[in-house]
Amino acid sequence: MAHIAGAGDTGFGRHEGRSTIDLMTAAAAAALADAGLARGDIDGLVCGYSTTHPHLMLATVFAEHFGLDPAYAHAVQAGGATGCAMTMLAARLVDAGQCRRILVVGAENRATGQSRDSAIQTLAQVGHPDFEVPFGATIPAYYALLASRYLHVHGLNAADLAEFAVLMRRHAANCPGAHQTAPITVADVLASKPIAAPLKLLDCCPISDGGVALVVQREAGAARILGMGQAHRHQHISHAADLTTTGAAVAAGRAFAEAGIGREAVDFLAVYDSFTITLTMLLEEIGFAPRGGAAAMARAGDFGPAGRLPLNTHGGLLAFGHCGVGGGMAHIAEAYRQLAGKAGARQVANRRTAFVHGDGGVMSSHVSLILGAA
Repeated sequence: MAHIAGAGDTGFGRHEGRSTIDLMTAAAAAALADAGLARGDIDGLVCGYSTTHPHLMLATVFAEHFGLDPAYAHAVQAGGATGCAMTMLAARLVDAGQCRRILVVGAENRATGQSRDSAIQTLAQVGHPDFEVPFGATIPAYYALLASRYLHVHGLNAADLAEFAVLMRRHAANCPGAHQTAPITVADVLASKPIAAPLKLLDCCPISDGGVALVVQREAGAARILGMGQAHRHQHISHAADLTTTGAAVAAGRAFAEAGIGREAVDFLAVYDSFTITLTMLLEEIGFAPRGGAAAMARAGDFGPAGRLPLNTHGGLLAFGHCGVGGGMAHIAEAYRQLAGKAGARQVANRRTAFVHGDGGVMSSHVSLILGAA
């Protein structure tokens, strides 16, 4: 069984003058230090893509820069699900005996390394080239369509989505290195700048610089990887057969089947939250909240540190920040730290099993991980 033995990050925000490779290096060095390992102990490398450093062979570029001599090196692209997909690949590799210890790393200077126009142009290409991109939609607009439909079907309003923006800010206040920590209210979210109706600025994650790295190994570590699953039911939102069953539940079901446990065994959540609607829909589709009921659970305190299902206690993408691949990896790092008792002021008590989920594209690629305390 594969284990996570260490995690490191740079903190998210603006890291002026630091490149993708610089941020990867800092995160990787911190993960090795946490695991008590040297660079020579690593024989595998899995890294994510970078829109600001789009090299065709980023894994070997980083291996050369960081001083690794891996028996296996691979770069992965799965949008926001990349961090979970990389961790799943690393776990399969160590379970198969291909590698003993694998460094998993993702970083990007997305806030300072590209212009706003460049970022919009790059991310807009997620849309279908014939049926979506020509109409000028951006990723926030695609998620806004999902939000409009969700609110209509369930008879809810934008204030319900805003509950998760408020909760993530509250959690980020206890996490060193979080991008946005100032407390906000539901009224603040509703009063923020419109981005794509019904989504406001504070319904959207901030664009950050940063990086995260993990060490996945065969030997015992602080967190065991109990189960993993993926699902990819569509790529473009215009081709989705049913927007209430996007594949998230399928990926989660496969992970739970491998782990041999049910959702009732989970006592910590780390779920992708690029927008408030992303988090809301994922919680409900996977089965941690009833359909249309996630906001009510947030208001009741169920997802707070003292609740029955603490959620994204680092602040998630909505507050800790989003630097591309590293943004999704931060969810895994937080779950590991909670299970290892390394979460500091935000440590929650008596947590033994964590569920982690990554979403790529517009609810397109889904990867679920189930972690257990060693």
